[in-house]
Amino acid sequence: MINNKKLLAIVPVRAGSQRVKNKNLRKFAGSSLLEIKLKRLKQIKEIDEILVSSDSNKMLNIAKRFNLSTHKRKKYFASSKATNSEFFKNLAENINSDYVLYSPVTTPLISKKTIQRCINSLKQKNKKNYKSIATVKLLKHHMWLNNKPLNYKVSKSPSSQDLPNIMAITYGCCIIKRSDMLKFKNVVTDKSRFIVLDDIEATDIDNELDFKIAEYLFKIKN
Repeated sequence: MINNKKLLAIVPVRAGSQRVKNKNLRKFAGSSLLEIKLKRLKQIKEIDEILVSSDSNKMLNIAKRFNLSTHKRKKYFASSKATNSEFFKNLAENINSDYVLYSPVTTPLISKKTIQRCINSLKQKNKKNYKSIATVKLLKHHMWLNNKPLNYKVSKSPSSQDLPNIMAITYGCCIIKRSDMLKFKNVVTDKSRFIVLDDIEATDIDNELDFKIAEYLFKIKN
């Protein structure tokens, strides 16, 4: 719970993964990304309920085997046709909880300690300046957008460590009130507290190379 309010963890998985075939269920370090995520979340005592949302009966059956809740997602919201905003709003409409902890299986290296830190950040009584928590990684690169430098001037190019702190949301752990999830159609708000991850915990699986690197790192860490 978060200050006596129900905390629901959502694990979204779908059958039609595009860039990494069958990534949620294929062998990963002797298990699968889905099972690894469920085992990690079950270690967090503040989580009142864990729900797997999927269009795949096979994945929902795995959740049931873990004695967890399930949400059968409609095909549209499990397809690339649905925008992120539509997807998040649909999830929020189909759950009953005060708070939501969103953690997809593509972030297998986020630790129990970090998830605990995110929860504790929202439990703080002096929390006034933020509505949600989101894990991020810092991008210290000379970046360009629309053929123009985004975070520096060409004539005054700083060392990479002196560039502005541009942050990329990793979605490893995002916590938000359900009411705000409906309002913003997202798992971050206009006032989020960002928890910066190191390069290992920030690992996100988006392609085959990511999958292999993440599996290698997971074996080392575990």
